[in-house]
Amino acid sequence: MPAHVTRATLPGMTHIPPPADELRLLDAELWQLDARRAQLLTRRAWLVAALQHAAAGTAQPTAPVPPGPSAPRVPDAPSEATAPGVQNVLLLLGGILLTVAAMVFTLVSWGHLGIVGRSAVLGAVTLAVLGAPVPLLRRRLRSTAEAVAGLGLALTSLDAYALHEAAFPAADGTTYAALTFTVLGAVWSVYGTALAALPDSAALRLPRPAALTAAQLVLPLWAVSADGDPHTIAVAVLLTAAFDAAVALRTSERAVRVVAVVCAAGAGGWGALTAGLLSVDAAGPGAAARAAALLALAAAIALGVARFAPGTGPATGTAATGALCAVVGLGGVLRVSLPGDWAVPAYLACGIALSAGVRGPEAVRRGFAWVSVVVQAGAVLWSAPAVGVALLGPTAWLGRVWSGVPADARAAAATDAFWPPHAVTVPLVLLAVAAVTATSVRGDEWRPRALTAALTLTWAAVLVTPAALQLPYAVGLSVQGLLTLALLAPASRTATGLALGSSLGLVLLSLAAEPATLTVLGSLTVVCAAAARRGRSTPATASAALGYATALACAAGAAADWRPEHIALLVLAVPAAAALVAARTGDSATTLAVEATGAVAGLVAIGLAVFDLPLLALVLSLCAVIAAGTALRPDRRFAAHAAAVLFVLASWVRLADWRVDTPEAYTLPVTVLALVVGVLRRRKDPRTSSWTAYGPGLAATLLPSLAVTWYDPAWTRPLLLGAAALALTLLGARHRLRAPLVLGGSVLTLDALHQLAPYLAQVSDALPRWVPPALAGLLLLALGATYEQRLRDVRRVREVLDRMR
Repeated sequence: MPAHVTRATLPGMTHIPPPADELRLLDAELWQLDARRAQLLTRRAWLVAALQHAAAGTAQPTAPVPPGPSAPRVPDAPSEATAPGVQNVLLLLGGILLTVAAMVFTLVSWGHLGIVGRSAVLGAVTLAVLGAPVPLLRRRLRSTAEAVAGLGLALTSLDAYALHEAAFPAADGTTYAALTFTVLGAVWSVYGTALAALPDSAALRLPRPAALTAAQLVLPLWAVSADGDPHTIAVAVLLTAAFDAAVALRTSERAVRVVAVVCAAGAGGWGALTAGLLSVDAAGPGAAARAAALLALAAAIALGVARFAPGTGPATGTAATGALCAVVGLGGVLRVSLPGDWAVPAYLACGIALSAGVRGPEAVRRGFAWVSVVVQAGAVLWSAPAVGVALLGPTAWLGRVWSGVPADARAAAATDAFWPPHAVTVPLVLLAVAAVTATSVRGDEWRPRALTAALTLTWAAVLVTPAALQLPYAVGLSVQGLLTLALLAPASRTATGLALGSSLGLVLLSLAAEPATLTVLGSLTVVCAAAARRGRSTPATASAALGYATALACAAGAAADWRPEHIALLVLAVPAAAALVAARTGDSATTLAVEATGAVAGLVAIGLAVFDLPLLALVLSLCAVIAAGTALRPDRRFAAHAAAVLFVLASWVRLADWRVDTPEAYTLPVTVLALVVGVLRRRKDPRTSSWTAYGPGLAATLLPSLAVTWYDPAWTRPLLLGAAALALTLLGARHRLRAPLVLGGSVLTLDALHQLAPYLAQVSDALPRWVPPALAGLLLLALGATYEQRLRDVRRVREVLDRMR
């Protein structure tokens, strides 16, 4: 077997060259591929340039000679601008410069010719320029023809100015402008049509859109020249918009359609807005009727466009515009014919009737429906300030409790707030929108949401009715109370939330008079408790019942002229009742809500008794009893911690009242309770660390006592503390418990150092000054000589401590 043939060649008889030969072959193939790619890219660039020149009508470039394989060429980088783009920019700039030159010539140059001479020269140049696109189009130079045609259109405008200065200098400017734009629009349109009719030529994009743009000012200028009022000018603008819409719907030329759509939207919006402002500013039926006629014309134009619009979106938008114009127009007529309080209901009625009686394509009906929704939403927003005052205004009574019965329900609601004008019809508006919302939505997905919205609107209407109608104060309280009772009847979260909101407002309103406060709080406590018993959103209603009971206890005590600390004892009945009720409920959410409300009531009682230490201690003790009773339930064992804390706080308050300043009197109860808890936990889980079980309790007494000992000149406390620390150290060593051993030993050492400190100071004063450094040096030498042994001793101590619990 030859040496250069590998073993893998034999089975398949396929020759695989050595790596060096194979690498040379691959390099040769890649070089040939690069050369071929360069040839193809060069040819492609020439073809693209040829196509671009063919479209522009210029001579084609010479075909390049493709490079041979021996001379590969890297293709040129792609240009950032195409040839047609560069050509259009140059033509545009040239046209602009020529137009500027013509303006300068007409206005300020060649003064020796006079305006007539300049007009004649300019007219001749204009005719030549307008005729130049004809040969250019025949040679298929369309871009150049567009630029020349644009220059010609600009020159016709300058011709009109020159004609005014030369022949009609005394003519009215507005009338001449109207005539000028009329003639220019017609001439430009005929000019564009004539160029499009030439054989073998494409239509130019500029003349007919320019003619349509000039036509926008024809009717408005004629109306202004005839001294027309705003109504006449609005009619002219709307008719112009109708003409633009017709052009946009009928033309097939894209440029003309785009300009027509923009002009129709602008002119139509201008006309409709002008008509709407005239309707709003109308002071009598005649002016309102004229504005309504304008809005009717705008609506007819919009609906006509919607009828023939090609797409669903434009049809819906224009139909909505027409519907809005109809609502504003008809509502304006009703507004001037009715009292001011009925203006918004008039517009709302038009919006509702519009959506109910519409017929036609789906896009038109959708546009009308959207306008109806917008009108109803606007009416609701108009009603929102009055509802906000009725709901939040009574909060002002928190600062003037039992100051006297107000004159009526509006005075009670708007004590420190401004009542909106013309808000008498707010309840009617809200009820109407609620009825439409409840009856018009039929889909399974949106039906529940619509019913919720209708219920909310109805609640707002009833809530604002007493203030809107200025009903007597007692009647207002009764209406709001009945509303709360009615909303608590259905088993609905939304209804319950609204009921609680109205009940809170009712409580705030009742703060004006003492009998009203007691009656309302008592009634709400009973009603909410009954609703919670029937299962009507139990957590919320149960919490509300307890909250109102707490407020009732405070109000009853205040009515009886009790002191706050005595009222606190009455308030404690609420946490006690909450503990009893929570033990009987089967719902965890209700249980948690009841317990949380009871805890808040307990905090209220503590806050009321905070300025009388004996009663505060009593209140804390009673709260501790309630918490301990709660802890008897298997699922509320953690309440025992709260009970212990409350008991400790009660004892501290009592000791503070007795002027006891011994810290152990405050810390020993905490230590005892903490150690009892630790023992129970160690019995339940023997793996519990002694630091967790006993550390907090021991530290609660040892550390404060140690701190006081350092400043206590007597010997009793240090002696007792040292004895207790020694006992703890021995117990920790006996039972191998880390926390008693470390804490007791540390406290014992620090206590001993504190007791020996005076004697050590005396010894240090009696010794020569060189003795302490010498002793320190000897100590360091001893530690250095026995360093390894000391390390082993430290490790042994650490191991002993680690084995402890």
